[in-house]
Amino acid sequence: MRAFLELLGLSRRAGALVSGTHAVRAAVQEGSVHRAILAADAAQGQRGKLIPLLDARRIPYYIGFTREELGAATGRSPVSAVGLTNRALAERAGQLLMSITPESR
Repeated sequence: MRAFLELLGLSRRAGALVSGTHAVRAAVQEGSVHRAILAADAAQGQRGKLIPLLDARRIPYYIGFTREELGAATGRSPVSAVGLTNRALAERAGQLLMSITPESR
């Protein structure tokens, strides 16, 4: 879990991460997100804006961590969603998530 959260921080510093439901949604619509992470404690409305779009675009996503954990990992205030825009970092994130839980989509 720690390695995954560190990868999110690295992705932010590399400019390969978008943060916040609105920004993630816009980046998905532009085709630049390769994997999304949604906070487990995000409001249903926030998830409802993203999950159908992610499913329609066949973008893998994971629901887990808290808003505070995602925010701390990316050096920001609590955040409901983040999106990885670098394909290699998104693939590595997927590998790390599979080691945490096989339920990653």
